[in-house]
Amino acid sequence: MESIIKHLVEITGHRDHDLLNISVISALYELTRAEYARVLDIVAMGKQITVRPQITLKDGKVAALSEHQLAAQSGESIALYPALEAGIAAHSNLIQDVSAEGKRLIWLPIWINDRVNTCLEITNPASYADHTVEAMEGILIVYRNFQNLLDYSERDSLTGLLNRKTFDDNFSKVLRSTAQPPDNGADVTECAERRQHEPEKLHWLAVLDIDHFKRVNDQFGHLYGDEVLILIANLLRSSFRPSDRLFRFGGEEFVILLRSATQQDAHQIFDRFRENVEQYPFPQVGKVTVSVGFARIDAFEPAVAIMGRADQALYYAKSNGRNRTCYYDTLVQSGDLHAERSNDTAEFF
Repeated sequence: MESIIKHLVEITGHRDHDLLNISVISALYELTRAEYARVLDIVAMGKQITVRPQITLKDGKVAALSEHQLAAQSGESIALYPALEAGIAAHSNLIQDVSAEGKRLIWLPIWINDRVNTCLEITNPASYADHTVEAMEGILIVYRNFQNLLDYSERDSLTGLLNRKTFDDNFSKVLRSTAQPPDNGADVTECAERRQHEPEKLHWLAVLDIDHFKRVNDQFGHLYGDEVLILIANLLRSSFRPSDRLFRFGGEEFVILLRSATQQDAHQIFDRFRENVEQYPFPQVGKVTVSVGFARIDAFEPAVAIMGRADQALYYAKSNGRNRTCYYDTLVQSGDLHAERSNDTAEFF
């Protein structure tokens, strides 16, 4: 009982989705004495549903999915988990199965407004008596309530993406993550020598805008316009990792914080998303395209300056044919844009 109370206190003390997920999966892992446990993202694109690991807990240690993976590699079709697929289709709160290795699997979909974006997975629990199930149900009720509270304050009500007011906190997290200690006890010199032979991985900010969105609203009506926004948000979720941050800034403008990628990879990732949108058959509307401008995140630059550079790259893309992905530094080097000095005293809002 004391352990459960401790976990409930920890869960109710968070105002951050990542920390909340870590707390609840840790509580269930300890309560059931499981072999390991995971937090899974359930990403739906039309009739296709993908399962992507977000957080894994094994041997008492938490590992977040941080290294970049291509969209096709960052998840698995839910068809590979037939029991989970059937349970979600039936709107079940608890799904059980046995793995090919004979290990017991328990899935706990987190239903919020008849939608499931998150599922908790417990593998090979050592304790699963009636009182354990009751304790799990109590923890999940608290978890769902806090998810609802956080979503209400942090999420855009139409698309479910993070809203504009959460940008500053998420941007600060990205900046803090740039200062990582040397790996595996290696000294700074060893790490520096290793980085000399590896492409530099940085963080990136992209601003994207739906091309001719006003025309969609005028021609088809705002209901279809809203559907386009929702589908764009779903494409964003399926194209980026859980560790990246996706925002709707209002209207048809979206912002992406992409973590830990080389410049070449970042351009490829953003452009692949642009191509995914171009190739997606939007119901009734047909073809929709987006323009993307992105800039490198510098830990010594304010968010407003970096956002301004991405905006300039976006404006260039919109003014030069649309349906393009433009990188600020490349435009400056080619002479298409002129670099501007940042204003360190500027405020973002």
